Amino acid sequence: MAMPSFTSKSFLIRWGVALVLVLGTFNPTNYSYYHWLSDENWDITPLKVLAGLAILICYVIYLRATWRSLGPIGLGLAMAFFATIIWAAMDYELLDPNETTAMTYVILILIATVMAVGISWSHVRRRVSGQVDTDDVDE
Repeated sequence: MAMPSFTSKSFLIRWGVALVLVLGTFNPTNYSYYHWLSDENWDITPLKVLAGLAILICYVIYLRATWRSLGPIGLGLAMAFFATIIWAAMDYELLDPNETTAMTYVILILIATVMAVGISWSHVRRRVSGQVDTDDVDE
């Protein structure tokens, strides 16, 4: 059975899901899971726990796939690459490091981008090199 081809649309979907996950967990607007959880003196309700578990499951899927496909060296290189882009934007005065709201968004977008690259990397590598990744399957 042939696997569907990986396209830029496939990456954008993965990036969009990662962005919703990251910004839905925390963002500077006060409309996030963190802010909802911390309202009313951290009153824990079944709905908040259910939402937290759903968020945790999504993070486990994304972070496990990112770790397995990029590995520690690849993950470090990806973070360094995107951090250098941020550094260049600050150096060319396109981004003000003293603007905490903007910096928070940039860092959150960077995290989502690294997660999307990580979950897409096996597809990209297969397309570029022709090598296929497989996971160990326990029987």
